[in-house]
Amino acid sequence: MQAPLPTRRTVLGGALALAATPAGAALAPSPMARALAWHGALEKAFAVNDGTGLYREYHPTRPGDERYSTEWPFSQAHIALLDLAMMPDAAGRRFSPALAKVRAAQQRYWSKTSTTGVAGHLAKVVPPLGHGDDLYYDDNEWVGLAEVQHHLFRGDAPSLANARAIFALIRSGWSEEKGLKSPGGVVWTQKRDNGDRNTVSNMPAAELGLRLYLLTRERGYLDDALRFYRWTNATLQRPDGLYADHIKRDGTIEGRVWTYNQGVPVGVNVLLWRATRDARYLAEARRIAAASHRWFGADGRLDDQPPPFNAIYFKNLLLLANATHDRRDVEAMRGYADRMWQRRRNDVGLVQFPDRRAELIDTAALVQIEAVLAWREDDWKMLY
Repeated sequence: MQAPLPTRRTVLGGALALAATPAGAALAPSPMARALAWHGALEKAFAVNDGTGLYREYHPTRPGDERYSTEWPFSQAHIALLDLAMMPDAAGRRFSPALAKVRAAQQRYWSKTSTTGVAGHLAKVVPPLGHGDDLYYDDNEWVGLAEVQHHLFRGDAPSLANARAIFALIRSGWSEEKGLKSPGGVVWTQKRDNGDRNTVSNMPAAELGLRLYLLTRERGYLDDALRFYRWTNATLQRPDGLYADHIKRDGTIEGRVWTYNQGVPVGVNVLLWRATRDARYLAEARRIAAASHRWFGADGRLDDQPPPFNAIYFKNLLLLANATHDRRDVEAMRGYADRMWQRRRNDVGLVQFPDRRAELIDTAALVQIEAVLAWREDDWKMLY
């Protein structure tokens, strides 16, 4: 699901008092230390602590807020705990119980059916805790990729089975609507009035298919991944390598450039190179990454992007760095993490932007960024 974009003006202006580190002051000693600090603040502010393992979406709460977060922010808090658990040695092992708890809570969004007749995660918790609401394919794809990451980390059969089940849902989301311009593509959501087919509903689908192919060597996963990949390239990729957001039912292209829509295609091409050993895919990953550097390196564009989009972007760039041993993106990621720590940390330790309440998803994104910067570099190959 698409997060609201803080504008350049609201990011740099406003009267909100943020807890910024003074210029020249020492930062926390390491990415691991900052990951722990962000996570401690997240748990204190957002954990519901009612035995469900679920989180609130906003801090501070207001009358009328839902008791539990929607699925997209929850999934990012889930992934934050997975990334923490994968930090080296004892630092990561301490998060094993919390990871097990959040993985169980993830199933509170799982519905045995959907409008296509296939099970998947709904946007809100299902009965008896909630009413479930609509289903978004991109929300499910992030969980599927997390399940693959967990399987690569732990080697367990259940997480692989969960990823397979989510991919079955994604297959059911391929548009068969007749008369469309650029027919096909995985739709964004099962909402009845939706006709959008997005980079974010197709490229993560390709990434999940490639991960499943590399694990199982079942040809159908590769074939579907290539179908999603080729459709997105033909429909939404610009000549410079960057990707537009989505195409509407009437053929109109929404051309806004988001970080996660550039990062995931980088990762897809790296995985295609791993799957086929065709050097063209690695070259394309480099081309998209270079185009994204030029775009987001201008006019503060990177810092104006939502933190969860940047977490996904940078993780996929680390997947490329693992393949190429080029560290420029690692240093860019560190620089972004430094700026968020210095400029966007409020007085209770959460990520916050002016004129907005603190949101679960933003602090979860910074936990992810700092945690993976604390990983052993060889483990970056497990990222999505």
